[in-house]
Amino acid sequence: MELAIHLTNFKYQGGPESVAANVAAAARAADEGGCSALTLMDHWFQMEQFAPATDPMLEGYTTLGFLAAHTERITLGLLVTGVTYRHPGLLAKIVATLDVLSEGRAQLGIGAAWYEREHLGLGVPFPPLAERFERLEEALQVCHQMWSEDDGPYEGRHYRLGETICSPRPIQRPAPRILIGGSGEQKTLRLVARYADACNLFATDPAQVSHKLEVLEGHCQNEGRDSSTIKKTIIGGGDPFADPDGFLTAMEGYAEIGIQEVVAMPMGPDPAGWVSTVTENVLPRLRGL
Repeated sequence: MELAIHLTNFKYQGGPESVAANVAAAARAADEGGCSALTLMDHWFQMEQFAPATDPMLEGYTTLGFLAAHTERITLGLLVTGVTYRHPGLLAKIVATLDVLSEGRAQLGIGAAWYEREHLGLGVPFPPLAERFERLEEALQVCHQMWSEDDGPYEGRHYRLGETICSPRPIQRPAPRILIGGSGEQKTLRLVARYADACNLFATDPAQVSHKLEVLEGHCQNEGRDSSTIKKTIIGGGDPFADPDGFLTAMEGYAEIGIQEVVAMPMGPDPAGWVSTVTENVLPRLRGL
């Protein structure tokens, strides 16, 4: 099983002046330690489930561009881009740019978006959930077209593009990997089967995750898709720093049902130290599962 690192906290001793150094150090530790991916949230306000909304939060793609220059091997992406945050033509251009500047290491993680407060706060439209899913499917179609040889128009219900020119094209062929986050059985997992290269599920427990994978398998059969071509990932499942043995025991259960990557979140004021400890003490054992 692979280990991805997800940065969620940007409140460091030293204030804003210390953010760049801390984030860069954490990214280098993940890169040098052999982690598969480094992801950030796509939010403008900190999530209230973790900390006050007024706590520091970095814009995701700006940060990934910065981290591309501080890393060499690790995949870079957001977990996950909210479909309401950027017009899909612009989003496809942003991810293509990240792929070029990182020399082929960009991943598009995307979902239907949910954090209404930050939309209202910054004046960004927040349509109803059903419409957000319609927009999500169209955004996926736009990205596929933008990264292909087809630079003609796109006509959808919500998005209309006169030309889908994307130059330079992404380095990855045929395109950067697309990951869809979420576990909704009727819409989200159907979109995974139809458009995505990876899914990300919450690590509730192996039995529930196994059920979600069975639902995904059903959607893949309906789409004529080989489900083995979709990377299965989870986020959560314990603390590999505070309780490495408990974490590895939990991951063994997920590995047995086909999970290939777990996303872990560094806690505390020293993310680089957290990552270094986990990659040294836990990652070798995790790879053996």
